[in-house]
Amino acid sequence: MATKWVLDPSHSEVQFKVKHMMISNISGEFTKFNADLETEGDDFMTAKVTFTADIDSISTKNEQRDGHLKSDDFFNAAQFPQLKFVATKYENVDNDGSYEVYGDLTIRDVTKTVKFDAEFGGVIVDPWGATRAGITISGKINRKDFNLKWHAVTEAGSLVVSDDVRIHVALEFVKA
Repeated sequence: MATKWVLDPSHSEVQFKVKHMMISNISGEFTKFNADLETEGDDFMTAKVTFTADIDSISTKNEQRDGHLKSDDFFNAAQFPQLKFVATKYENVDNDGSYEVYGDLTIRDVTKTVKFDAEFGGVIVDPWGATRAGITISGKINRKDFNLKWHAVTEAGSLVVSDDVRIHVALEFVKA
């Protein structure tokens, strides 16, 4: 029997980190995102997941940098307003709730198959009687694989912005 789950955005987050000048990390987040999730019963290995994030909601706590990220140098929010991930396969890594999730990630006009680490937090009934599930996903992508190609080099030859972007997504769902 198909079970629909509704994202609880107040208990979810979508964050990323990228090296700046190769000496420190800059963090950012998407504040508007959604995930459609359907499972067979409570079996999350059967999950059909589609995740989207609105590019205009990107925030690094620096208005000028956020504007640059929304420009054609990076995401081109005007032409490509969302990024999208559709899960295609899950593999159990061990018996402690660790998994690998594979799927198609679309950023701009590029779709690539990617693999992320996933931790299934389990299913519980909260004090108000709602059934909840939690999933944390993390991994790394190369931004240039998705046509986020802007770069600059310092006088010393270091990259201003790393090609690697670390991703951390924590999602909490409520059974519909």
